[in-house]
Amino acid sequence: MTDIAWIDAALSSARPQAVGALLRYFRDLDLAEEAFQEACLRALKNWPKNGPPRDPAAWLIFVGRNAALDQVRRRAKQTALPDEDQISDLDDAEGAVVEALDHSDYRDDVLRLLFTCCHPDLPATQQIALALRIVSGLSVKQIAKAFLVSEAAMEQRITRAKRKIGEGSVPFEAPGPIERAERLAAVMAMVYLVFNEGYSAAAGESEARAPLCDEAIRLVRLLLRLYPAEPELMGLLALMLLQHARAAARFDGEGAIILLDDQDRTLWTRDKINEGLALIDKAIRHQQRGAYQIQAAIAALHARAAKAADTDWVQIELLYRALEQMQPSPVVTLNRAVAVSKAQGAEAALALIAPLADRLDGYFYFHGVRGAFLSQLNRNAEARDAYGRAIALAQTPAEAAHIRQHLDKLQADSAAAKK
Repeated sequence: MTDIAWIDAALSSARPQAVGALLRYFRDLDLAEEAFQEACLRALKNWPKNGPPRDPAAWLIFVGRNAALDQVRRRAKQTALPDEDQISDLDDAEGAVVEALDHSDYRDDVLRLLFTCCHPDLPATQQIALALRIVSGLSVKQIAKAFLVSEAAMEQRITRAKRKIGEGSVPFEAPGPIERAERLAAVMAMVYLVFNEGYSAAAGESEARAPLCDEAIRLVRLLLRLYPAEPELMGLLALMLLQHARAAARFDGEGAIILLDDQDRTLWTRDKINEGLALIDKAIRHQQRGAYQIQAAIAALHARAAKAADTDWVQIELLYRALEQMQPSPVVTLNRAVAVSKAQGAEAALALIAPLADRLDGYFYFHGVRGAFLSQLNRNAEARDAYGRAIALAQTPAEAAHIRQHLDKLQADSAAAKK
């Protein structure tokens, strides 16, 4: 296959490995990114004519490395050579570096790059943003959306982080075992954001962005090899597997969103569910509770329900309450409200989210959920207002169409009641 969509997906999938390898060769962030971009341009010219390579990542690394070497040689010609006696004393620095890195405990170039980006001298938000931009190639717009900030603010955040590295105030070195352990939480957060970027894709984009989910799962598997007894890593992998298992049931044939309660559970991928359930059970036995484990436990309760009516909403509400105590967040409270509505009714759920109105006024899901609660209480005029606000905030046509369905149903019910 040589169509542009396939090539684009192949380039995106190969990016983490290729940039990681190029950075290992050159130890220069900007040069590694430029080399990868040059390799992508050559791929776009070469692959449609000659067919795709057997291993796109290896092709991109090879071509990018040669392109960067050419650039280094051109720069060298414009720089005065040092004295001959100094040249003769220089070692082959690149070979030594590569050998040292190849003998480290890292199992993967991408993991090395992740731990390096998550340097503690950078603020946590800059660490994650930088890693998302460099490792996963997400656009500034995509990262800004994940952090709920403006594109301009995110651009500044990434630029500041790269400037710190470029100026040498942050050593861009592969950390040792102690530093890796200290940075593990930031790396897990980054990997989960990568997963969510793929998982939250609309129906038309889901196939192209599915590799982000697969890449995030692959990275957590690698992390588990480094930390085989870390329960939060088990929880994170379980969470991803249990969520990704629903991929085939999340949209209908026309790309419309299918809510969890309405999904055809026979389309869920059983091997992912079985692995996820085994992992979360193993993690819980360590008795070291963490946020990823709680979220995975919630996903496990959904996975264990043969049909929507069998879901243990009381237990899910208790788990969200525990998550809320561990990581207070209006979004977690909003999710708890959904469980409260199932277990105690919409009135109790509305009371729970009422204090969130100001903080979540610009959040699509807040207005969509509030509209659903109001509709269940037959407060139709207020429900219409909430749905209208949700449509105005929708990020994708599928989100807007989903809310439109609820509005149409409200209208149809009102018309039927008047007859």
